[in-house]
Amino acid sequence: MDTIKVKESIQHAAESIQSDVVNTPILQSQYINDKYSVKVIFKCENFQRTGSFKFRGALYGIKQSIKEDKDCQFCGHSSGNFAQALAMAAKINQKKATVFMPQNAPQTKVDGVRYAGGEIVFTGNTIVDRENAINEFLTTHKNYKGLHPSNDYSMIIGNATITLEMLSENSDLDMVIVPVGGGGILAGTALAAHHFAPHIKVYGAEPSGAADAVASLATGLIQPSIQPQTIADGLRTQLGDVNFPIIQRHVTDILTVDDDETIMAMKDVYQYLKIVIEPSSALPLALIKKYPKVFANKRIGIIITGGNLDLINLAEIFK
Repeated sequence: MDTIKVKESIQHAAESIQSDVVNTPILQSQYINDKYSVKVIFKCENFQRTGSFKFRGALYGIKQSIKEDKDCQFCGHSSGNFAQALAMAAKINQKKATVFMPQNAPQTKVDGVRYAGGEIVFTGNTIVDRENAINEFLTTHKNYKGLHPSNDYSMIIGNATITLEMLSENSDLDMVIVPVGGGGILAGTALAAHHFAPHIKVYGAEPSGAADAVASLATGLIQPSIQPQTIADGLRTQLGDVNFPIIQRHVTDILTVDDDETIMAMKDVYQYLKIVIEPSSALPLALIKKYPKVFANKRIGIIITGGNLDLINLAEIFK
């Protein structure tokens, strides 16, 4: 990729969405720093509109699409966070959004889509179920444009604006860690770091029960996510042909943690940062604890990707 064009694209995205997104806060905890033997800053996209980072990519993707076809409407598939983001981004731009969600999507995310005016079509619980449903929809709805939650260049560039914001206040980071499911946030983070702060290493954090990204890096081929088993519902998906080459080129490594390790990190965030996060967002902190030889004594940026959690399930997670 041409360095100048990528940098310009990320800067353009930041300017394009600036008036509608939240420049999310950065939090720190001395207790967490001492406990984990690092200096960590948390870029809190759980305070973003619709409660996750997905709003940035959805908004930028819609804005770019409208430039090409001002009359188009939008559809997408998602287990929840992208569905909410797409519905809200469409509403802001006075467009319709139809989203395809699994039947086991968290109720809080279903409610968020409906609040934003999105139309929901429920499908089976696999990625293939959702993809088949949206492809069939697009064959009969020619005025709709399908936006992919992670394997779309405009999504990736929109996601990159998070790291651009973080670096504007913290240019001396050694590393950035983000969760990896579909790969859109990891690819965007890696592009921003490479083009604006090439000294920074970027790591992906993946559930051990859904480790298709680790397998993809090891084999050099995208591996499917088959029956993923993890409490991190936002990470039960797989990489795509747009984001995978970026990840291969610019991500230092992808490491895994178990759900028990994720829950312990999640408890620390709740107790010491005093914020609500969903399980996916706790993986980077869990990674630091599990791999001290990699992360100890480093200055690390963690992107808290979302906070859309069914609170009724919190007692079960923390039991």
